[in-house]
Amino acid sequence: MAQLLTDDQITEALRDLPGWEARPGALFRAVTAPSFMAGIDLVDRVAQAAEQMNHHPDIDIRWTTISFSLTTHAMGGVTDNDVKLAGRISALAEDTPG
Repeated sequence: MAQLLTDDQITEALRDLPGWEARPGALFRAVTAPSFMAGIDLVDRVAQAAEQMNHHPDIDIRWTTISFSLTTHAMGGVTDNDVKLAGRISALAEDTPG
């Protein structure tokens, strides 16, 4: 079972995750897509990756701004699973057509 990361471990992980920030019990990032449909495409690709990882983000869509919040609900905070998914989301966001 995954273990909760300490604040120091989260800070260290964020060094390799530009655009992500620590929030209480979660990792957070907002991505601005070039259009509404590009944002929806990003959400679809993130959903596919999350399903493959069996670890699912909270997603908020506001026109072209897509916000991702990652937490391991069963553990009540951030685990390595969240860090891995954050990295995957970052890679997918970089590939968002614009």
